[in-house]
Parts: sequence; structure tokens; C-alpha cells
Amino acid sequence: MPPTTTYPGAYIQEIPCSVRAITGVATSISAFIGRALRGPINTPTKIQSFSEFEVIFGGLWVISALGYSVQQFFLNGGTDALIVRVVNDTDPVVACRTRLAPLMGGGTPLILEAASEGSWGNHLRARVDRGSGILAPAQPAQNLFNLSIKNTELHQMETFQNVSPAPGHPRFVVRVLEAESQWVRVHGEPPSQAPYANIEPTPDWDTFDNRQPQGVYVQAILPGNDGQPINDAHIVGSEEAKTGIYALESVDLFNLLVLPPPERDKDVAQATYELARIYCERRRAMLIADSPDTTVAAAVSRETTGPGTLATRDKNAAVYFPRILARDPLQHDQLTSFCPSGAVAGVFARMDAHRGVWKAPAGRDAVLMGVPDVSIPVNDSENGSLNSLGINCLRNFPAVGPTVWGSRTYAGADPLAAEAKYIPVRRLTLFLEESLDRGTQWVALEPNGEPLWAQIRLDVGSFLHSLFRQGAFQGTSPRDAYLVQCDRETTTQNDISQGIVNIVVGFAPLKPAEFVILRIQQRTNNIAG
Repeated sequence: MPPTTTYPGAYIQEIPCSVRAITGVATSISAFIGRALRGPINTPTKIQSFSEFEVIFGGLWVISALGYSVQQFFLNGGTDALIVRVVNDTDPVVACRTRLAPLMGGGTPLILEAASEGSWGNHLRARVDRGSGILAPAQPAQNLFNLSIKNTELHQMETFQNVSPAPGHPRFVVRVLEAESQWVRVHGEPPSQAPYANIEPTPDWDTFDNRQPQGVYVQAILPGNDGQPINDAHIVGSEEAKTGIYALESVDLFNLLVLPPPERDKDVAQATYELARIYCERRRAMLIADSPDTTVAAAVSRETTGPGTLATRDKNAAVYFPRILARDPLQHDQLTSFCPSGAVAGVFARMDAHRGVWKAPAGRDAVLMGVPDVSIPVNDSENGSLNSLGINCLRNFPAVGPTVWGSRTYAGADPLAAEAKYIPVRRLTLFLEESLDRGTQWVALEPNGEPLWAQIRLDVGSFLHSLFRQGAFQGTSPRDAYLVQCDRETTTQNDISQGIVNIVVGFAPLKPAEFVILRIQQRTNNIAG
């Protein structure tokens, strides 16, 4: 607002920038849903490396495809992944947490349990000894204790010094373990006293650092269990309970959805893909689906006569064929067949980082890292048959290696003539929709008139122009590449009366050069003599 002038002289007023910058959203956050050794259940957990997956979810597991898919994602250039661990909670043998023997000290004992379900917790051991009070000098030392947890499988330890049984203490043991421990939580009521009183050392004391003479070493009294193998119902989950796919409701944004098979030797059911496709369409995300590992002829027959990989040919899904062959470190590095979706999602992320979301995640640059071969060789003729059906092939080219050699959505079958035929066009559209949706939220409840419309045109136009300069659109000038319209033509008086402002955004997408035609002519030079 203008300054109040009271005295003769100069007045200084800062004027805010007239452009509200619209920031492009991330384009390659990939969500994975499957079975893991440990980790939170039905809670999307963001990781940025496979080493994080090993720490939180236990790494590779020979009976689960999830770990291998995540590993191939990061190996091929992926940077951000959301992991949703699911377990079988319907069979009689349900996954459960390991519970350690009570640590007695008078009053209520301290009972510890594993931080998540699974047999991994059976390798946990606990020790307590007298705290020093150094970290909390205001609290009498006799009310504090040190807690050490050892994972005998990993040969690693966690140590929590000077924790207290008192809920009001800043080092209350329940809160400390919840905030700092990856392995254990307090089960039931917290202890009423420090659990080191009247404890005699045990013969196994030298397993730990035995510089503290008083302590106890306890093992599991209730073994943890991994449960039975999961099936497609656990992957889908419940929308009401926010499990399975619908656990992603708690996530603000994801761009790619990968569903490793519930068991390594099985395929994801068509009905599961169909529900995942519907959910991806709602969340402005792409589903990367794996075609069943079969012959090329069977794949063509299935897509022409049905049922195909998905029941509906959707623009928010992409299908890849065949499976890839990679070395399995849990099976003496033997070449094993894996679904390609994790590796392909990594290629998506790599292309986005190097070239942009408008670049097709295919071609000679889209080499599959850590993949020696594909399970079924595909020649040019077979590639043509599958490509015309909207199935993207993975091919092994000499001197290049296994490569993603197709960039069509599942709606990109030639007979459909779909507008969203190509993956980069569809992904660019989703990117613009999400970015503009978030970047124009400030418009709500603003006065609906020409000043507002001019500001919208300026903000959206600036965002699209920055993309144009990066090469995201066709055209040699901004006029040819994009348009932003928000005025009396788009927003009528009736719209204004109903509180509506209409913004029309158009853009000319770049489509991949799918077919390269070389015209060669032999000419003879006639020399006149």
C-alpha cells in the first residue's frame, strides 16, 4: 500500500515482483509396491539409493521381485523412489514382529519388539547397563540406563545412552527409540523403573562390549514371521484402509507406478493392472506394465484377440516386452529373468534428467544398464507387429546392448489413431497439468476481472516460455509453440457471476521421429566431350 506522507522529503517503497513464478513439478518419482524382508507396512517411504533400500527394507530377497526391481531402477538412473511394503494378512500364518525377553528391573518390565514384521527381527539382541547421568545431569543417574541393540546378522549395533523410564523426561525411552532406532520399539507399557536393578551378568556377555560390568543379554521369546507369499489382492489393497496401491494417497506426488509380480515366477493379473491404471489416471501418473513373458507370436495374438495386458487401452499406461536377463547375486550370479518395468522406470528418470520429459525414453541413448540380454530376441518384423499394437520392445543390438526400442502409450495402437500416441507427449501433458494446477492455486478467491486475467497470462506465459527455450515445444517462435488465453472470450459474465475463471492453454508437442526414411538415388554424370 502507498506510504503515508507526513513530512517533506523522499519516501521509499518496495514493490513486489509482478510475476508469480510457476515451478515445474518432478517428473520421475517412481512408486514400487511389493514384498520386502522388513520395513514399514503400507507406508510409502521415500528413498534415493539402493543402499537406503537395503537399510530400511532389507535389500534383495530371493523370493520377492521388489528388491530386484528397485535395484534395476537405481542402476539405470533413477533418483527418487517410493516403496510400499505389503504383507499377506489374510492367511493363517500372518507376518508378525519379533518380541524380546522382558528386561526386568522391578515394577513394569521393559519389553522390546522389532520395528517391523518379519523374521529379520529374530537376529536382534538387547543389553542394558547403568546410565551415567552425564547427558542429563539434572536427572538422578539411578533413574537412567543405557540400552544397546545388536543385529547379529548384520554385525551392527545401536546404542542409546542415558534413556529414562519417565514419560516426562527428555530422554524418555519410548520417544528415543521411535525417533532414533531402526530396529526396535517398546511393546506395551513403558517400564516403571530403570531395568538394570538386581541383574547378574550372563555367560554371553562378551558378545557385546563388556566394559560395563552390570547388564543383561536377552534373545527373542516370540519369533518374528515373514508370513505367506502375497498375491494380487495385497498389491491392490483397500482404498478405504489405504493399503496396497491406495497407500499412495498419503503421498503428495508420484509420476510412475511399477508393480513387480507378487511372486518372481508369476505375472501381475490383468485386473490388478486395470485398477492400477484407473488410479494412475486419477493421480496424473504413468503405469509401467510388464507384458507376460511368452513368445512374440503369443504376445501379438493376445493383443489382437484378447485378453491383453490391460483390459483398457489407456494413454496413462505403457507396456514393455519381453523380460530382461540379469545376474542374481543371491543365486551365484546366474542369469535370471526379471520383469523390465523397474529398469525402464530408471531409463525414464535418466532421460528426464539429461534431456527433459519431452524426450522419448527410448533409442540408442536408452541402454539398459546391468542387463546383459533380453529373454526373447525380437527382430524387425516382430518389432513392427508389436509396435503397431502399442507394445514397446526391448532389443539387444550389437555393440550397443539391450535397449528400449519403443515409446508408445498403450493407447498408441495404430488402428486407434489416439492423440496421446507417444509417451513423451503424454508425460509432457501430465507435467503441464500438474505444474499449472499447483502454480495457479493462488487465483482462488481473487477478484475475477481483467487485472487477474492479465496476471494469469503473465505467469503461465512465463512458465511456458521457459520450457520453449529448453526445446520442449515445436515451432521457431513462442507464437507457434504455445498460447495462453484468459480474457472476456474465455470467461463470460455468466462465468464471473458463478465465480469461474477459465484459462485456455495450448502447446505444440514434439513427437519422436519414430520412422526414419532415407531416400537414396544413384545418378550418372554425363560428361560432354
